[in-house]
Amino acid sequence: MDIELLEIRDFLAAHHPFDQLPGTALSELPGMLQVRYFRRDSEVSDAGNLENQLYIIRTGAVEVFNADNELLARLGEGDVFGYRASHRPNQIEHRVSALEDTLVYQLAAIDIDKLCEKHTQFAYFFGTVGGDRLRDAISQAAQVAHTQVNLITTPVRDLIKREPITIEPSASIHETAAKMAQERVSSILVIAQGQLAGIVTDRDLRNRVVAEALDVNLPITEIMTFNPTALDENAFAFQAQMHMARHNIHHLPIVRENGVAGMLTATDLTKHQTTSVVYLVSDIYKQRKIERMREVTAKIPDLLVNMAAADATADSVGHVITSITDAITTRLLQLAEIELGPPPVPYVWVAAGSQARNEQTAKSDQDNCMVIDDSYDPKEHGDYFRALAKYVCDGLDSCGYIYCPGEMMAITDRWRQPLKSWKEYFDNWIGQPEPMSLMLTCVFFDMRRVYGDRNLFRELRDHMLEQTRGNRIFLAFMAGNALSHQPPIGFFRNFVLIKGGEHNQTFDLKHNGIVPIVDLARVYSLASGSEAVNTLDRLDVVATGGEVTESGARDLQDALEFICYLRIQHQARQIRNGEAPDNFMSPDALSHFERNHLKDAFSVVRTMQNVLGQRYKM
Repeated sequence: MDIELLEIRDFLAAHHPFDQLPGTALSELPGMLQVRYFRRDSEVSDAGNLENQLYIIRTGAVEVFNADNELLARLGEGDVFGYRASHRPNQIEHRVSALEDTLVYQLAAIDIDKLCEKHTQFAYFFGTVGGDRLRDAISQAAQVAHTQVNLITTPVRDLIKREPITIEPSASIHETAAKMAQERVSSILVIAQGQLAGIVTDRDLRNRVVAEALDVNLPITEIMTFNPTALDENAFAFQAQMHMARHNIHHLPIVRENGVAGMLTATDLTKHQTTSVVYLVSDIYKQRKIERMREVTAKIPDLLVNMAAADATADSVGHVITSITDAITTRLLQLAEIELGPPPVPYVWVAAGSQARNEQTAKSDQDNCMVIDDSYDPKEHGDYFRALAKYVCDGLDSCGYIYCPGEMMAITDRWRQPLKSWKEYFDNWIGQPEPMSLMLTCVFFDMRRVYGDRNLFRELRDHMLEQTRGNRIFLAFMAGNALSHQPPIGFFRNFVLIKGGEHNQTFDLKHNGIVPIVDLARVYSLASGSEAVNTLDRLDVVATGGEVTESGARDLQDALEFICYLRIQHQARQIRNGEAPDNFMSPDALSHFERNHLKDAFSVVRTMQNVLGQRYKM
């Protein structure tokens, strides 16, 4: 082969998607190319007919604009434009301008079609673009999860095999028992006006009727459990199993938005492959000493490695790892109340940050606070709640959840306050959005009740959402703060790396990849007044509320899933190598496939940040 053609072949082999072609096809490719040169500020003359050619940038850079003259992308060496654009539904014509003197290789569409017919992996690159391609990338990167995590990825609605067996509150004990026998069930749901009012089990009939020789003609309300704990049908099966373990129950009502979906029993779950996380959580609730709980949390890294090997989704991993943190926190609070006595006034323990969002991985510090009833008297009750917070925060630290470097924990007096003080906090942060206030809102606007009084938490959450819903001035400040975290991708889609120090030549997947998406979703969610906290849930909600387009929300969800997937795989590799997991990744650790789709993900984030910036321009 001619030296010049060989050099072109080597250039193509180093760039995606040509790296997916076998050697023979690569060697033939240079002979098919036409070389084009465009001066700075000149138009790519045939850009209005992009579908007929593929352009491969050898040197220089171009800008791509849509019909409204909006900048869509800046592309540099190794990037391509043209051919694949026509494969997107409803694709509009683009204008392409040379940003500097630019040399491109041009390949005819007919030649691309032939290559796509012969080489599936090469064809994949041209099949879909943007968020669609990210969705395919996630699907390729994470195939069907192994059986040891099937409860992690299975929603409880998939385990319900029959319609709920129900009865009215006016029915007698005898009528209820007869219906249970007829339907051959060990439990029945009591429904009032279409909503769950109670539950009756075989054990209730045995212990509360037979053992007490109770009159079976009495109404079923005499023996039923009122307002039983229930789970939403969209929850994962492992959450149902842990819920049963936590509350020591064997029958769990499953509800949906408009009523009851069905009943899930311990037997239903044991028919499926159990997972180690369930045993970990069950073990936590049995412990009475922090030392033993620490032994349980020491298994979390191995759990992450197993889940990564099984290609569990990042969303599933986040819920699983966070559920262990919740269990540790709850058990510590239970033990603290045993040691200190019952709380003198109601309180609620609240998780903040990634724990609140159910998005923790193997490396987490503490973010929590305590909201106390307004009957709280610092002189009378202060010592109790101070001791309670110290017991829990010290216990969490002992179990591997290090103290928050910013001291955003209930052990800090400022974050252990009555409800009225918390309302004042939010009023001040929202009314005076200074840099420190914005930083605090990024932590405490992500809140979730873990243990304690539900009404206290609900009142605080509703107060906060009422202050932020439609508050454009505050939201503009939040948007500006969100845009301070930029994805690590440069002018020409090249990775921007840390220079010098411990993490030289890496980028931070958390703070520059995940946090920007979390920030975007938070602003959208606050604008809509949504109660959702999990980032994927927030994007689901706002996609239907007009704060962001449905396609934009989906693209952000897929970008988040892909970045988090790479982060989990990265941390799992570190754990297997005996290293402490972190968030700093080198591009050299990525395959060509991962590198290019990570660029897609970062580009999606940058595009949506631009949209947010335009929406809340001050």
